[in-house]
Amino acid sequence: MMRYIMSYGVALILLLLIAGWLASGTLVQGGKGAGNGEQAIIDLIEVEENGPVRRLFISMGLIEDPNAPQETVAVVESEPAEEAPKLQSVRIARFESVIMPLEVDVRGQTNAIARVSVRAETSGIVKEVHVQKGATVTPGDLLCSLDQGTRLARLSQGEAALAQAEASLAQAKADYETNASLREKGLAAANTARQYEVNLTSAEASVRAAISSLDDIKNDLEKTHIYTQVGGVVQEPLADAGDVLNNSGICATIVQMNPMLFAGKVAEAKVSAVKVGEPATVTTVTGQSVQGVVRYVSPSADRATRAFEVEVELDNSDGSLRDGVTSTAKIQVGAIPAHLIPQSVLTLKTDGTLGVRIVNEGISKFVPVTIITDQADGIWVAGLPAQVDIITLGQEYVTDGQQVDAAYADASSGETSQ
Repeated sequence: MMRYIMSYGVALILLLLIAGWLASGTLVQGGKGAGNGEQAIIDLIEVEENGPVRRLFISMGLIEDPNAPQETVAVVESEPAEEAPKLQSVRIARFESVIMPLEVDVRGQTNAIARVSVRAETSGIVKEVHVQKGATVTPGDLLCSLDQGTRLARLSQGEAALAQAEASLAQAKADYETNASLREKGLAAANTARQYEVNLTSAEASVRAAISSLDDIKNDLEKTHIYTQVGGVVQEPLADAGDVLNNSGICATIVQMNPMLFAGKVAEAKVSAVKVGEPATVTTVTGQSVQGVVRYVSPSADRATRAFEVEVELDNSDGSLRDGVTSTAKIQVGAIPAHLIPQSVLTLKTDGTLGVRIVNEGISKFVPVTIITDQADGIWVAGLPAQVDIITLGQEYVTDGQQVDAAYADASSGETSQ
């Protein structure tokens, strides 16, 4: 019995739930157009607005209470805010210009200013050499002595000939004066004067000849001692004792070391910048550095290399520079403002122009530069403003006129690099 009661109860509850579900729906009649023919099913079951069935369904929550207060939800429509474009981030560093001397590099070598061969002016056997190779000499030093041979005997003969000529001249003068006295007294014919005049003139000529011959003998004797007229270092060829030197034979070679010369060749593209009188610094492969002055620039180029010869005069009063040492000269031809920048900041424009990108008031700009020279810690360039902020990171991602988010590469913003 109890089982039947429970079965009917469950069936009744299910029936009420189904009826409530249907009553909460809407009946749609077709053919009346969009939005027409719709009617709530509860209105078909019970016409009264406050009937028992309607209240039952409301209490069960199957349908809404039409008399319940309605909550109003305000919908505020707003336009979506436009997002600001994101700026490209870059890193910059500040660089300031410095006055940099313009230099022309020339490779070459040191050269002695002159190599003088001291030669004999007479012939003879070398009796003694008074210097040795490598010795330093000054003007007037004795280098070689030649054997005088018969020169002393000839000197004695010359002196005797002069004395005889002078005696003959004295006799000729006395004879001329005696004849003149006799002619004045009428004791000698007038036509005899010519003979005494000729004798006197002949005697005077003999004296002059004897003096000239004696001077030649003395001069030849003096030439047996060979002296240097220049200072420097003695080098080969150098005569040895016992050598026979003919006239103009070499006794010794003197290399003049002060001043010293640097000789090199400058390219034709740079020769117009090099002028006589400009300062230069010459550095040898041995580590010596000497200041000098350009003293010569060739007016014509070497036909093979198209380069121009340049000479720089160097002070070598201490004798430290040697002849023939490979060297490099830096000739100062002016000065310009320049910046020392890292090589990594260089970039190329689309047309191949080399330059850097700078930031001015938040706007990027490409500025072409000219490379002057490079060194271990960077590159010297010209063509930038005196003070400039250069993009050091991110320059490949920006273009001319683009606004960027720039920040200094180090903590101390605005720190300048030179």
